[in-house]
Order: sequence, then structure tokens, then C-alpha cells
Amino acid sequence: MKAVPILIGTAVLLVTGAAIFMMSGRQSDSRNSTGRDLPLEGRMPSLDPKGAWLNSPPLADSDLRGKVVLVEFWTYSCINWRRQLPYVRAWAEKYKDKGLIVIGIHTPEFEFEKHIDRVRVAAKDFNVGFPIALDPEYSIWSSFNNHYWPALYFVDAQGNIRHHQFGEGKYDESEKIIQQLLKESGAVDIDDQTVSVDARGEEAPADWDDLGSPENYVGFDRTENFASHGGTVLDAARVYEFPSTLELNQWALSGEWTFERETLAMRKFGGKLSYRFHARDLHIVMGPGKSESPIRFRILIDGKPPGDAHGIDVDADGNGTIVEPRMYQLIRQPKPISDRVLEIEFLDPGAELFSFTFG
Repeated sequence: MKAVPILIGTAVLLVTGAAIFMMSGRQSDSRNSTGRDLPLEGRMPSLDPKGAWLNSPPLADSDLRGKVVLVEFWTYSCINWRRQLPYVRAWAEKYKDKGLIVIGIHTPEFEFEKHIDRVRVAAKDFNVGFPIALDPEYSIWSSFNNHYWPALYFVDAQGNIRHHQFGEGKYDESEKIIQQLLKESGAVDIDDQTVSVDARGEEAPADWDDLGSPENYVGFDRTENFASHGGTVLDAARVYEFPSTLELNQWALSGEWTFERETLAMRKFGGKLSYRFHARDLHIVMGPGKSESPIRFRILIDGKPPGDAHGIDVDADGNGTIVEPRMYQLIRQPKPISDRVLEIEFLDPGAELFSFTFG
């Protein structure tokens, strides 16, 4: 689960975010499937983004009156959202004729995600067919007082927010709440069963039992556990070296690199990055920067080609290509999961790196 860039610490943020948004202690008379009352958490703010809409004309309050609304905050490079998406897609399809409207609010985490054409391509690639409001200036994000990617807000037919879910998980509970709000709105013949999804590739659930590495940004402002001697230097090209060893979740560089506030840039070819991690999956958000040509890279795991442990975006020999700014899956290793060391070598100049995520 991601949070706004200036806020670090998922466990603390979850409590803080919930406290911020619980604006009313009033209770409704209805109960969800777990027996808990659904509180009123305030009115749903009007959707008045400064950006455009995809898959729909702009939706005003009058368009949503009498409808149950599920609002999802997302950004297309976020692995947590990718793993939640199969359920949201399934709910949008299952309940579209019962009065449910799903609205995706695309609030970009990184600068490259502000480009409408890139969001349009991502929506097509990920089969996001429900309405999308583009929120490049965080206006809708701020009106909801939201702090998370992904975040779900459940709105009843009177326009009241009745529940929220920050981050992945609790899918059965979320769907039961949708069913309850639809029944309250007068919908009939609601199927009480919950959806079953066959999520594959990057959308497959994380291997939570073997996940020992947290998300880590590599830009100057937010990176952690950098182990090359001398530490980070902002906006200055510098030659780095690998240390003799890496502890779990430490990472290091070799070759000439430049730390920028949001990104880590490799202006000359031959730079390397090493990361010690513990997870089934390893992803990295990266792009070609200002380069107009694809950027080749090669990965090793514990000094060897990945073989059967390669991810979607590399082959068994570890070869891959950066063609656009997005999330790339480098590793999906079979069990047993143990501490491994990833090494990436960039064979062309120009790469820009943003963050590592695991699953």
C-alpha cells in the first residue's frame, strides 16, 4: 500500500489516515455481513478534477444521484493497485445493472504518470473500462483527504461515504458492503456470493508468507538502505562502487550515477545496481528518461541468469529492454523463497529508476 510521498511508515499511516477520514460518529441502522454497523463518514466530495475523463464524459453529482458508487484511487505504476484491480473489474461487471458505478481516480505518483496518453494506454492494457477521472493536480485526492494507492471509498445512494478500504485485501468484506448498499438503494435479486477471480501475471496476489522486503524508492528524497560508500549526493554525477557484502534489503551501485529528487539516473552505459531481497517477486519502476531509443539491460540472481525465476519483462537469460516509463517485473522465483541478490547491468545510457516493489 502506497502513501503520499511525504509520509513514510505504512502502519502509522493506516491509523492516521483512518482517523483523518472518520468525520462522523453517527451510525446507520443497517449492518453489513460481519454484523458491524456501517458509519456515515461524511458526504462524498464532488468530482471536479482539473484534468480530463477517460471512458466517460465528466460525471456530476446529478449523474450519481440514486446510485451506489465505488471510488478507487489508483496510479498505473503501483503494484498494489495492479493486484487489487481484478476484483474491482469483476465488481464493476457483476453489479453494473444493479445500480453500481465504479469510478477510478487516477492520481499520479510520479511525474511521467501525469501524461494523459500514457494513462489511456495503461487503462487499455489493464482492461479498465469504467469511468476514469484524471487528477494530475491532486484536487480530488485532497477533497477526499486521501493518503493511499490504492484506496476504495464506498458511497451509498444518498451520496454518503459509508466505508473505506486502504490497500489490498478484504475483498469478500468489500463486496458484501457493495451488496448491502445496493440492497439499501432498492436493488433486487442481488447475488450474495462473492466473485472468484483468476489473477495471473503481475495481478497475482503477493506471496505474503514469504514477503520480507518492503517497497523502496531510489530517488534522493525517499530512498533507504543505500550501502555504497559515501552515501547519496543530490544532482551530481558520481562514480559508486559495490560494497563487499549486502545485508537484507540493502542496495548499492557501481559505475557513474546521478541521484535526483524523484529518480536515480544513469547517463553512461555500463552502470550496475545490486539489491539483496527476500520475496517471490521483484519489480522496478523505471523508464528511458530523455532517450529516444530503447535501453537494454541484463539481470543476474546470485551471479547467474535467472532461468525459471525470470519475471514477465525479462527472458530466462536475464535480458530485458526499457521502452517506456512503467513498472517492470524482473523476478518471479519458484519456491523455496530465500534471500537473493539481484544485479542489474544497463547496456545503454539514459535509464531512470524510481522504486522497487516486491510480492
